[in-house]
Amino acid sequence: MSPFDATPGAVLFTCNFNRVRSPMAEALMKLAYGTAIFVDSCGLKADPGEPGMDPFAAVVLEELGIEAQGHRPKTFDMLEDDSFDVVISLTAEAQHRAVELSRGRAVDIEYWPTFDPTLATGSRDQMLDAYRQVRDELYGRIRRRFGRVVTAGG
Repeated sequence: MSPFDATPGAVLFTCNFNRVRSPMAEALMKLAYGTAIFVDSCGLKADPGEPGMDPFAAVVLEELGIEAQGHRPKTFDMLEDDSFDVVISLTAEAQHRAVELSRGRAVDIEYWPTFDPTLATGSRDQMLDAYRQVRDELYGRIRRRFGRVVTAGG
């Protein structure tokens, strides 16, 4: 997106369970742009046994001053609104569902393949490093993609 493009009004991040990657991206987008852009996230499935954000994801967000404990995973079907300008899928499976969501709508669909840090193994510190890497890659990609927020007033 060039600085001359209009800032999207609403962005949705999607992944498989809405416990790690997509809520991290949502939180990072809100950190960077505040309320200038409406941001939400969802997953393909909800795991009733896991009511909140992945604990390691929460820890690495809290390192940036982001309170993540209140996140409640949701699915596409649980979205209160589905009129987004940009939908960014972080997994191939979520990308297929995002394409279905966009049928007949003016929405940009993007696929950002993102490593699943829950697959990392090792010590607690090694696990946290995997989550930090995903966090930092998402934050960098968000900043590159959306740049400085451009409003009608300049």
